[in-house]
Amino acid sequence: MEQPVEMNTLSQVLEKLRLKGKDNEIRMSDHGKMQSANFNKIYTPEDLTVVKTYRFEGMSDPADSSVLYLVEDKDKNIGYILDAYGIYSDNEGSTFDDFLKKIPVADRDEQELFS
Repeated sequence: MEQPVEMNTLSQVLEKLRLKGKDNEIRMSDHGKMQSANFNKIYTPEDLTVVKTYRFEGMSDPADSSVLYLVEDKDKNIGYILDAYGIYSDNEGSTFDDFLKKIPVADRDEQELFS
């Protein structure tokens, strides 16, 4: 039985997603919605579900923090949203922050996501 490999860095998680063909970055558009370049789709919060969250701290500066949200759309496509948090975050009260708060969160097994 293969032991799971602990993923400690953002780049390790992004590489694992890339190798599995799930490296679809979803970004905020100019119109207050999220947009996927890979799938040429525009999403509202109701179109997505957060299926996994990864939090990272900078090696030399713990205040340099980020979070990666693995999300699934209604067509079962997996993508991710990358966000900064902590001292360098400028999202409090922003359209981006409001959008993230509205995305429902699912309880999923990580193994299921990467299989």
